[in-house]
Amino acid sequence: MADSKNPSVTQAQAEEAVRTLLRWAGEDPAREGLLDTPRRVAEAYGDWFKGYQDDPREYLARTFEEVAGYDEMIVLRDIEYESHCEHHMAPIIGRVHVGYVPNGRVVGISKLARVVEAYARRFQVQEKMTAQIADVIQDVLQPLGVGVVVEGSHECMTTRGIHKRGVSMVTSRMRGSFHDDARTRAEFLRFIEVGHARR
Repeated sequence: MADSKNPSVTQAQAEEAVRTLLRWAGEDPAREGLLDTPRRVAEAYGDWFKGYQDDPREYLARTFEEVAGYDEMIVLRDIEYESHCEHHMAPIIGRVHVGYVPNGRVVGISKLARVVEAYARRFQVQEKMTAQIADVIQDVLQPLGVGVVVEGSHECMTTRGIHKRGVSMVTSRMRGSFHDDARTRAEFLRFIEVGHARR
């Protein structure tokens, strides 16, 4: 794997940091089973945090206007994501639901999923990620409104600390008509039916 996008940190330095953590935990990095672990961890980080190399705005730049005047709500639900908590570097796993009311332009649905992926593959706080996704869609597409709901299971809560499993966190960000019009917001929430209602 090539060095990270940060030129001040090399692959070798990243691997040595992993060896330091292994020693701190009480392990021997020279043990046969751990010899390749530093390389594997550095490569995994390259995958888990590749969102820092992406500009979500670029995914929304190409839009389509030939939609036969369609001006009703568009919803993409159950976009699965994997992220990491910036406080404990533990996984956050969940799903994102995105809806918007176009204002003459629509974007390919895969681009909405890529926006989610770009923000998720960074160190995150769920509240911040929710706002980032909604705000970039509003700023770039200029729809009449946008709504984003994020569900997440936080391993920093289930594998350490209070050790509570089966708990999910739900956050939302509403912009434009989703914020101002209760009927639009209710329609969006009916479409996505967050939680156990649709399962």
